[in-house]
Amino acid sequence: MLRSVYLMTVCSLVLMAITHAEAADWARFRGPNGSGLSEDGPVPTEWSETNNLKWKVALPGPGSSSPIVVGGKVFVTCWTGYGTNRENAGDIKDLLLHLVCVDRNNGEILWKKPVEPSGQEEEFRGMFAENGYASHTPCSDGERVYAFFGKSGAVAFDLDGNQLWKTSLGTESDRRGWGSAASPILFEDKVIVPATAESEAIVALDKKTGEQIWRQEAQGFAGTWGTPVISQLEDGTQEIVMGVPYEVWGFNPESGKLKWYAETVDSDSMCSSVVEHEGVVYTIEGRSGGAAAVKVGGKGDVTDKNVIWSGRNRGRISTPIYYKGNLYWISSGVANAISAETGEEVYQARIQSSGSSTDRDESSGRSFGRGRGMGGQSYSSPVVADGNMFYVNRSGEATVIKLGDEFEQLATNKFAEDSSDYHGTPAISDGQLFIRSNAFLYCVAAE
Repeated sequence: MLRSVYLMTVCSLVLMAITHAEAADWARFRGPNGSGLSEDGPVPTEWSETNNLKWKVALPGPGSSSPIVVGGKVFVTCWTGYGTNRENAGDIKDLLLHLVCVDRNNGEILWKKPVEPSGQEEEFRGMFAENGYASHTPCSDGERVYAFFGKSGAVAFDLDGNQLWKTSLGTESDRRGWGSAASPILFEDKVIVPATAESEAIVALDKKTGEQIWRQEAQGFAGTWGTPVISQLEDGTQEIVMGVPYEVWGFNPESGKLKWYAETVDSDSMCSSVVEHEGVVYTIEGRSGGAAAVKVGGKGDVTDKNVIWSGRNRGRISTPIYYKGNLYWISSGVANAISAETGEEVYQARIQSSGSSTDRDESSGRSFGRGRGMGGQSYSSPVVADGNMFYVNRSGEATVIKLGDEFEQLATNKFAEDSSDYHGTPAISDGQLFIRSNAFLYCVAAE
């Protein structure tokens, strides 16, 4: 009897440890199912080089991808050798891509693995220079890390840095010359890769071998930079849901077949990702403006039946946050909140800058290195911990807002010594906030 009780106690503790480890991981773009929500407790709302900074580490090169956290390790992608400075791009033959693994406890780089480019990469110029060669956030199942490098393909490593496979997903170019940025996700035994620029397709790869399981091609993928989410239907089945220009699409994850579509925002590009909550997906797009809420499921054209509401809200590049009945996002220095149920405005308020103007951030044309180029808009999306939303703009100003029906800005933080661009979305794990710039990776934690 005592032995049985002992074994049950041990098993319970092990199960609790496993559950906690899984909950603490931030294993894809914007964490659990792309929600941007952490349930691991509070994160410091104020930080600087001398306050609540656990560590910082210099990165090998720039990148627009976001960090992910798996157990005791943080992963991020970078590139070196070419295009690290717009004023002097160098020789594209010297371009090298990297997956970097960092010890989350002390910031030490545990390993840095090179990924050979395809030889058909874009030249570093124009709007492509706003995006770069490492824009896709990796994902992990806790045993392997899967990274996507656009024309250079998808690659898998184990957690010790051994390359397991590498698969090409196409070498076409985005028609606008903006490059690609959609990130891979996992579904059961599959790595789902939105190769929207490379082959106007979404592709499922066997996560153990890299072999193609299915491929769904469509011209409608052109102009898509968002990352898919997984939605669960009332009958227990699941779908891959993704926003594309003008519409939202739902796919069968086992076959890749398009199940349904709904007309949503009137925009010829989809730069942001959809966010899902309890069988409803929300999309807010920026260039032409537009927002919509769509119930998932159905067959064929479900516009009339499944679109709950639509509006003209504008979100730029940033993906919104669903939190306790509202949708939140920041665009052009303005914090926005609308009702997720109706789409009606809750508030709109200009955020207060710490001195480096957020308005100027959206139009300054800051670029990689110290050059000045085109664009200038912020690419990061907000994340939430303990009811507080964290958003890092291009110049590195991090706005912290207490979420609710009334606007309340808690703080604005900045690492004053780092003047490089910040494009990645922060990751949250066990009360730690991981922020990447083109120069450094930071871990913010309570002292």
